[in-house]
Amino acid sequence: MVMFFFLVVALAVVVAAVTLAVVGGGEGTGPLPEAVPQRLHDPLPPDRPLDRSDVDRVRFPLAARGYRMADVDDALNRLGAELAERDARITELESALAGARRPEPHVSMEKPEQEEQR
Repeated sequence: MVMFFFLVVALAVVVAAVTLAVVGGGEGTGPLPEAVPQRLHDPLPPDRPLDRSDVDRVRFPLAARGYRMADVDDALNRLGAELAERDARITELESALAGARRPEPHVSMEKPEQEEQR
C-alpha cells in the first residue's frame, strides 16, 4: 500500500512539472518572439571570379531541417556556371595550343638536284 501511495505522489509531481513547463509558470511571459531567419553572412563575391578560399569560407546558415535550400542552390548554381566557363576556356586554350604545336609543312622553292646518270 505504501508503494502504491508513493507511485501516485510521484506521478502527480511529474504531471505538475510537465504542466508547468508547457504552460510557462510565470506572469508577463508572452508568446515566444518570431525567429528571424538566418541569411548567408559571407556570400560569394559577385564582382570577381571565385577562388578556392571563397569556397572554403562559405558557411550556410542552419534552418529547421538542415540548410536553407535557396542559399545552397544559389551557391551551387554560381559554382557550376563558373566551372562550365572555365572548362570552356580550358578547352579553347588546349585546342589553340594543339594548333600551335602542329608542325607546318615545309615547302621548298628549290629545284631538287638530279642524280648523276650512270
